[in-house]
Amino acid sequence: MRLHGIVGREKRRYRTTIPAASKIQVPDLVSGDLAVGVPDRRRPDDITYLRTGESRLFLATVLDLGSRRLLGCSIADHMRADFVRDALGMAVDTRGGRLEVEIVFHSDRGSQYLSRDYANAGNAYGVAQSVGRTGVCWNKTVAEAFFASLKRETIHDRHFTTRTEARRHVFAWPNWYNTTRLHSSLGYTTPIEWETTHQQNLTMVASPSIRQQGPPTTPGRERARGPLKQ
Repeated sequence: MRLHGIVGREKRRYRTTIPAASKIQVPDLVSGDLAVGVPDRRRPDDITYLRTGESRLFLATVLDLGSRRLLGCSIADHMRADFVRDALGMAVDTRGGRLEVEIVFHSDRGSQYLSRDYANAGNAYGVAQSVGRTGVCWNKTVAEAFFASLKRETIHDRHFTTRTEARRHVFAWPNWYNTTRLHSSLGYTTPIEWETTHQQNLTMVASPSIRQQGPPTTPGRERARGPLKQ
């Protein structure tokens, strides 16, 4: 390679987690428990970046850990606190507004998530803020798996000329992800189907007449042996 003037090209990694200088103390309320289950208990937050021909964009997301549903997202050309606060607000609005029960919103120790602005927004919405311990990476695996799927299925091998093009393309993906894409962790159902089945089960337990009719059919059960749709 040296003889022919060939050199390898290394993709530059961009930091999306900038450690906070804030002295705000926030506990870790997740502690590595990332299992699917009951929705509206824990919501992991995270940030990734998107390349465009104009400049980088940053994507902040909020997922429901119980159903893997994407509840909120925000795209901006900066990483100020209001950027992640917008994703938080969208996630709360998706569930109908201010939360009736305290839900854990979990993130890393980035400066945006430990800012006073984000903490005030969380208090206003009635959420419990949680951050992972320094050096503990597995609490981010669900969010990182979501970003990997997004980039693999809709971004890789595609060049966005403008920021507007990237925004339009990325914002169109979550609806398909929530309503059509099958998830192996959910028994090859979609996040919306998982939540619907959970609500049906709650209704059945609450109503004796429904309980006598037997449990509802789990969505996607007949597809459980098929391949995961990409």
